[in-house]
Amino acid sequence: MADANPVGTGTNVPGTTIVTRPTMSTIADNDAPQQERQQNEKVDPRRLASLDIPALDHVRSPPSPAVEIDPALFRRTNTLEMEDYFTGPRDIGKHSKWPLFLQMHGSIIPKLILPLLLIGGWATAITVISKKVHKLDVDSVLLTILGFVVGLSLSFRSSTAYERYAEGRRFWGSLTLASQALGRTFWIHTKDDPNPDRDNREVIIEKLSAMNLLVAFSIALKHKLRFEPYSNYPDIHHLIGHLNTFAKNAIDSSPDLPLSRRKSFFKEVGEYLGVSFAASNPRKALKRTNQHLGNLPLEILNHISVILDKFVSNQQLTVPMHQTVAYNHITIMNDVMVGCERVLNTPLPIAYTIAISQITGVYVVLLPFQLVGKLGWVAIPATVAAAYIIFGLLFIGQEIENPFGLDVNDLPLENFCDQIATDLDLISAFDKHDSSSFIFNRKNMPLYPVSSASAGDWMKRSDEKLRATIKEKPKILFDWRRNVIDRQEAELAAKKRHVSVRKPKAPVPQPKPVQIQDIPEDDESQDYVPQTVNKNKVSQPQNTPGDHNV
Repeated sequence: MADANPVGTGTNVPGTTIVTRPTMSTIADNDAPQQERQQNEKVDPRRLASLDIPALDHVRSPPSPAVEIDPALFRRTNTLEMEDYFTGPRDIGKHSKWPLFLQMHGSIIPKLILPLLLIGGWATAITVISKKVHKLDVDSVLLTILGFVVGLSLSFRSSTAYERYAEGRRFWGSLTLASQALGRTFWIHTKDDPNPDRDNREVIIEKLSAMNLLVAFSIALKHKLRFEPYSNYPDIHHLIGHLNTFAKNAIDSSPDLPLSRRKSFFKEVGEYLGVSFAASNPRKALKRTNQHLGNLPLEILNHISVILDKFVSNQQLTVPMHQTVAYNHITIMNDVMVGCERVLNTPLPIAYTIAISQITGVYVVLLPFQLVGKLGWVAIPATVAAAYIIFGLLFIGQEIENPFGLDVNDLPLENFCDQIATDLDLISAFDKHDSSSFIFNRKNMPLYPVSSASAGDWMKRSDEKLRATIKEKPKILFDWRRNVIDRQEAELAAKKRHVSVRKPKAPVPQPKPVQIQDIPEDDESQDYVPQTVNKNKVSQPQNTPGDHNV
């Protein structure tokens, strides 16, 4: 199956294939009478090339292009095979039954292998020389003095790194909140166009396009935070391929630009083991380009603002509070983008990082001299164990300092984008209708468990009876909960007395029955239809069968 370019784009999407496949809506549209089909087949194909295109209701729906892509659209990896076992971010949806102290996925141990081997060799050499050649042990008072400094340094390193990690998570939580609020504003609060000559399908497509741009913003922000500046990645190309952006223009002019970072086997192994010489420059893609790549999340935000301005100018979003909420959440999205860039581009000052690394290194190197005198040959494993603890805390701080990367312990940005897309799909799937259709539904029991009567049944009762039941509800529920607690305490007391199963058990006090304000439903097939009530006319209470006082 050959690859093809998506409509409106000038580049191929790696890993995707455009095929022509009928969807359910296409099949439903094509189930027209035979006479209409014959009439459609007589349409002159030359008319399709001109501006005189037949109306949509008189032509067969063309098959929708389907994109064959990995179902996990926003996830970078889907398995825990050996090649991606030590890469991330970790999929929080997966569960491991191994105990925590035996788990390797997410552990810092791979990056500690080489440092621990070096420290083990160093401790062995010092111990052998001290035992066979010349004593090298020193007073352990140095261990106490340096230990306090090392502990203070590691505490500072870990606290600052986790603060950045937590701040990044808060920003993405704010992005999820803003996306949901804007999605509700676009889909629910935005009305149809008041212009009767305009096709309502245009309004629906505008709303869907605006919500797709909300999803595209989160994905574009994810790529920007990982120094992936292009616009034709498989998870975002179908959302912004029709937009005129700097990144798209750069791809169109240079279609051979690499999308993924190519690494050799030895380079990947070196990165897994924490070898600094094997680490690649994450900003390599930004430095190698010869064209301006722009700021893709900001450009998407500009398009969202244009759509919102159109909704307001067309009198589709008329409530001032809804307008304020929409513009405020666009500002929140901009604040999230700037805040994430601040976390990314403002690491811990390099002087602190170098000093803490040097302090911990000197402390671990001096450990064998202080342990060999009292521990002898045991100083070798003791030094390795101490180095594991110290270097482990140091390396964890270095890994989570940038929470937006591809390490196992970094934030799962793919899951966040997937969650935003799912939430917006749920909002767009909501059928906007009048609230009476679900409030006065016969299955709605507003006073349950005090009463199992539906909302329509309560409309047959007097206003005084409804208010009296509402006032009595807290007391009835309190008595019911109190009886349940008394029964549980009585059962527990009976178990403590070790009552034999052959002997009759002592009676357990049962809770007092709760009187239910219930009436039989007259017609379960119909819901109550609210009507306009004349307040000047006083309604008389109806004595409906099944009514009981609370």
